Amino acid sequence: MDKAAVHAEMEQARESFHELLGRASESDLRRPSAGTRWNNRQLLFHMMLGYLIIRALSWLVRVFGRLPDGVSRGYARLLNAGTVPFDAVNFAGSWLGGTLLPRRWMLALFDRTIAALHRRLDRETDDELARGMHYPTRWDPFFRDYMTLADVYRFPTRHFAFHRDQLTLG
Repeated sequence: MDKAAVHAEMEQARESFHELLGRASESDLRRPSAGTRWNNRQLLFHMMLGYLIIRALSWLVRVFGRLPDGVSRGYARLLNAGTVPFDAVNFAGSWLGGTLLPRRWMLALFDRTIAALHRRLDRETDDELARGMHYPTRWDPFFRDYMTLADVYRFPTRHFAFHRDQLTLG
């Protein structure tokens, strides 16, 4: 894995987030997004959420990556079976966070999250980055059946870019 490339991707997303949120008017942020049930502000929070969940996703890889392959495969099947409740929580969490969190708090949270991910990525060994597990592919179009920790670090930037195209900021 090219750590420098992942650092650059995360930094580019951070700068883009600042630009998108910084130039948007309040009416821009309240406008419905394209192809989601969220408004632009809520979708921006959801885009940030992709980075916020990396801690949990990386923890799962660290645990399940040490277990027999069938354990993570079964866990992924169980999570896939719970897609409907996951979708409800995913929607509600992004709706709530995007509705209640002040703009400056969103920017500060994004900055702290990216800074923490930079520090964590720098500490990862090649062996840790190569460890992987099965993921629930029904939860997100960017989850693959099997993902390494390196894949997990790249996930939020793909997620961010996909949703950026759904924003309807003026």
